[in-house]
Amino acid sequence: MRARLHHLVLDCPDPRALARFWSALLDQPVTYDSDDWVVVAASDRASGLAFQLAPDHRRPTWPSPAVPQQAHLDVMVEDPAAAGPEVLALGATHLAGDVYADPAGHPFCLVTRPGWAVPLE
Repeated sequence: MRARLHHLVLDCPDPRALARFWSALLDQPVTYDSDDWVVVAASDRASGLAFQLAPDHRRPTWPSPAVPQQAHLDVMVEDPAAAGPEVLALGATHLAGDVYADPAGHPFCLVTRPGWAVPLE
């Protein structure tokens, strides 16, 4: 069997608002938009992040397991310390170290681009 990732889906109370955040952070466009489902991807033919309406969404309480992470993302950057203020300006919340939360509370880490990865432009 052959398979590939389609989208990573995040439940959230406001799909459009969360998509705007991730679109700005990743510098990728919104490629699909409806009242309860919004996608951010490199193109409308690429896999990406999807945001699904969850009216009763509860923010993760990382690192406490009371409300699980629900998803975790690693975001590759050249310099996590330099990128921190930029993600805060977009609406993220700082949790600890290089760990942040998007506006709906989903934790993500800023990680240094590994040597094998193409440089970020």
